[in-house]
Amino acid sequence: MISAMSKRTSCVFLVACALLVQALESGASGATVRVDVYPESEVERSQARSSALELALRKVRDMRRVADPALADGVEIVLHDGVHRLAETLRLRPEDSGTPQHPLRIVAAPGARPVLSGGLVVGGWKRPPSAPAGLPTAARAHVLVAEVPEFRGRPLEFRQMWVGDRKAVRAQFHKEGEFARLLEWRREAGEAVIDAALLRDVRVGDGIEMFLLQQWETANLRLKDVRVEGDRAVVRFHEPEAKIQSEHPWPQPIMSETFRAPFLLVGGIELLDRPGEWHLDRREGKIYYWPREGEDAAGLEAVVPALETLVEVAGSPDRPVRHVEFHGIRFSHTTWLRPSLEGHVPLQAGFPMLEAYKLVPRGTPEWRSLDNQAWLLRPPAAVEVRDGHKVLFRRCRFEHLAMTGLDFVRGARGGAVEGCVFRDIGGNGIQAGSYQDEEEETHLPFAPAGDRGVCVGLRISDNVLTDCGTEDWGCVAISAGFVREFTIEHNEIFDLPYSGVSLGWGWTRSPNVMRNNVVRANHIHRVSRKMYDTAGIYTLSAQPGSLVAENAIHSIEMSPWVEKPHWGHIYLDEGSAFMVVRDNWCDGEKFVRNANGPGNHWENNGPHVDPQIRARAGVRAAYRDLLDGL
Repeated sequence: MISAMSKRTSCVFLVACALLVQALESGASGATVRVDVYPESEVERSQARSSALELALRKVRDMRRVADPALADGVEIVLHDGVHRLAETLRLRPEDSGTPQHPLRIVAAPGARPVLSGGLVVGGWKRPPSAPAGLPTAARAHVLVAEVPEFRGRPLEFRQMWVGDRKAVRAQFHKEGEFARLLEWRREAGEAVIDAALLRDVRVGDGIEMFLLQQWETANLRLKDVRVEGDRAVVRFHEPEAKIQSEHPWPQPIMSETFRAPFLLVGGIELLDRPGEWHLDRREGKIYYWPREGEDAAGLEAVVPALETLVEVAGSPDRPVRHVEFHGIRFSHTTWLRPSLEGHVPLQAGFPMLEAYKLVPRGTPEWRSLDNQAWLLRPPAAVEVRDGHKVLFRRCRFEHLAMTGLDFVRGARGGAVEGCVFRDIGGNGIQAGSYQDEEEETHLPFAPAGDRGVCVGLRISDNVLTDCGTEDWGCVAISAGFVREFTIEHNEIFDLPYSGVSLGWGWTRSPNVMRNNVVRANHIHRVSRKMYDTAGIYTLSAQPGSLVAENAIHSIEMSPWVEKPHWGHIYLDEGSAFMVVRDNWCDGEKFVRNANGPGNHWENNGPHVDPQIRARAGVRAAYRDLLDGL
């Protein structure tokens, strides 16, 4: 092997890159070229326009362009231990493609745990000289303050913060196990009526949001103004979310004689009243934080996210990126600002609606009884694959992320995610395929000419997915839209607010690209902990030849914040058709079939199934170490 740098040097960044280039140019054929990339110091980052990793990719790309014989036996870009901070998204292009025999490999050095981070470090915490206006009395003796860091020439705005390995809590009204409840929901007027006492000391219009539970989703609605009527407060919201929330029919907050929809107020300094909470004062450029036990100003470092996407595999339908592998890399610290800028009103699985309304009279040419239409926006992911063939992730970790972890957006063929951990994910852990999230209405069957853009032949196996949906509680561990020959097997999935696996999209019985999908031998437990209309495994739409088999599903924990339990170990929802569901071990026989199409076959599911099926489910022996410490 040929190493770009045999050890970490004290050279400034430009000199280090020059050494890297010389080492590559001296490479001989007959051995894999190895490019070592080390974390850069603050000085090196400040002097460089591009990261060391980006420059390494660029040099290898140039050598491929001229068919340099040094690359005949492939190349490995080796990341050494530490945090590699990215100032912009790292893009792998068709020119970076490897070959079937010698894929481009981006790997961790032996024994190393490199992190690709989109975050900035916040240090210099101290006691404020005086209490900021609005800070609760209980917090004044404890709160610390730090300066907001700059990013790209302006103060950074963010919605997440991590202290050490723990996510801090954005200041909110929330007593343990308690929510406030709507008093009225005036949908046509676009007004919510709440207890006026909740807003007595809160400055509305200072970034305050309502985090609202509505059946199988949550919404973030920015408060515009409030009108007090005695002991009741009438709240209105900003556009565009106010219109969408008022017009869309599904899902809506449940309001009945016996149940009123739960909500939280989030984002004001007046709500910072317990350890672990923080508040961003954008006007003053300050961050306030109440440390948890064992944390103090001396040496306290927090990380706040700046990038939405860390890595993009950026091919096109006609020129895909081929044969790229990631091994042992940790992807951390991404942001998601849409709720702060435009609110967030999702339809399902975290996909926000751009426009949605009820159909009167109901029905479309494709679906005579359809009662609503919606057009969606795809949420961002830490790693996105567009038109990538044979893209592999093995032994990677996706942690501390604001929205989706890994997304195969379109045109993925034959890739795999194997032996990875997804933990502390704001949205879906893994996401793949079309959700009709661009120009098409979301209930239309996805069937493009020539299968253009279809994700085919992906395998998701032996991964651990836990603590997903931390920002949007309607998200899941693995969400697959319109996909084909998609295999989800031997994964360990637990501790989730909504469903474990969601397979399919469209709510339609019409023919589409989906067929021959497999969900097999997964261990799914402690899911559905916060939401309604949920399941261990959930499906939508016609999927001929698809199989749900030999999974172990148990310990479904319904939330105390829903009107009534509505869930299933396995749930075949609208349009699900031509599927086989067999030999699934469950600790009960609660299965849901709603508006299904024809051709579904159920056989031998429930607690009487062979216990060996339960024993074999989940990650296999080679990957059981992934569960250590979780």
